[in-house]
Amino acid sequence: MESDKLGKEQMGRLIFRMALPTVTAQLVNLLYNIVDRIFIGHIPEIGDTALTGVGVVHPIIVIISAFSAFFGNGGAPLAAIALGKGDRQRAERILGNCVTMLTALSFLLPTVVLIFMKPLLGVMGASNATIGYATDYLTIYLFGTLSVLLTMGLAPFIVAQGRSKMVMTATVASAAANIVLDWLLVNVFSWGVRGAAIATVVSQTISAVWFLLFLCKKADSIAIKPKNLKLDWHILGAIAALGISPFVMSSTESLIGFVMNSGLQSYGGDVYVGCLTVMQSVMQFVSVPMSGFTQGVTPVISYNYGAGKRDRVISGIKIVFGVMVTYNFIIVLSSMLFPGFFARIFTDKEALIELTVRSMPVFMSGMLIFGIQRSCQTIFVALQQAGSSLVVALLRKVILLVPLAIILPRLGLGAFGIYLAEPIADAAAATICGILFACKFKKMLNKCA
Repeated sequence: MESDKLGKEQMGRLIFRMALPTVTAQLVNLLYNIVDRIFIGHIPEIGDTALTGVGVVHPIIVIISAFSAFFGNGGAPLAAIALGKGDRQRAERILGNCVTMLTALSFLLPTVVLIFMKPLLGVMGASNATIGYATDYLTIYLFGTLSVLLTMGLAPFIVAQGRSKMVMTATVASAAANIVLDWLLVNVFSWGVRGAAIATVVSQTISAVWFLLFLCKKADSIAIKPKNLKLDWHILGAIAALGISPFVMSSTESLIGFVMNSGLQSYGGDVYVGCLTVMQSVMQFVSVPMSGFTQGVTPVISYNYGAGKRDRVISGIKIVFGVMVTYNFIIVLSSMLFPGFFARIFTDKEALIELTVRSMPVFMSGMLIFGIQRSCQTIFVALQQAGSSLVVALLRKVILLVPLAIILPRLGLGAFGIYLAEPIADAAAATICGILFACKFKKMLNKCA
């Protein structure tokens, strides 16, 4: 089976063979949000306002997508560990339970959001000028929730079988469709934010169907089988223990969006909310490829951990740190040195560009060392260290960033204080996380049978 190679192939070559397709897939997947925002931001006359409206929607989209991280990133490492132990039946039960939960949530979550949409958008920082664009985009996006959750939740299970190239192919195809549809619906038919939302939903549906067809085949390492769709509370508990960390990492973006957008609206207005949208989009150039690398490398480390191959686990950990810390530093430094270049990707409004040029070097500075935290977080999840992973997930956003974003503006720093909260939280979290990892490293490896 393809998954057997995870325990035999030379570690460096294996990791890059697995990670390159997932990084490519995530980079292409980044186009879903980035291309939407580029097309929307350059709509004549209303582009900056429409872009701000879509930025307001982002925290709600993030919390919906976080459930795919809960089950995909929580279940896939467990499935990889089971495969490493030769227990294919358990791996398939984990996959089946995740499919059932993702499907159920795809109906429950949109229902709740649709009922409370306008109040939610209000607290997220929508103004009278932007709430119409936010409502248009979110309403259409919600009807594609099933496709979004299945696409993002099933991809890690396919990677866990050693089929990362398949994930890349499906993602590239759907992203290409997204670009074409964005151009057609936004530019040619002038459907604005509605057209961008339709393009995203159709494109995600392509990936979801592709992944389902693959996972329903019986010939591969693990497959979706009707008998495994019945919920097993013991398995769900194991998934939840590991999945809570990536869920918190993702879902707290929604909390941050609420705190920062509402604060910026109060202290600065729409232009400051729009500036945050641009800077958070640039942050995705940093975080999304690293998420792709994580997705590719986690099953490799988990499989070898389950198989008791200590030397291969150590080799994988060294590669993770080397790649993620280096990449993170280079991209963040580029954004700090050339903020105007990045700002003009999303808007041609001089007021918004000027504010972004002033703010981005400070906003991004704490992320220079953030590759340390992302590396530690990846390894904690891969080695089934649920408690440590959860602490790391909560530290940066809930414990540090949210309180700072509330307190600093009140100290006379105004809207800029909200921007300043980001680098302080990033740098502090990365430092603390690195210390925690150093303290637990030997103990974690001792559990590698």
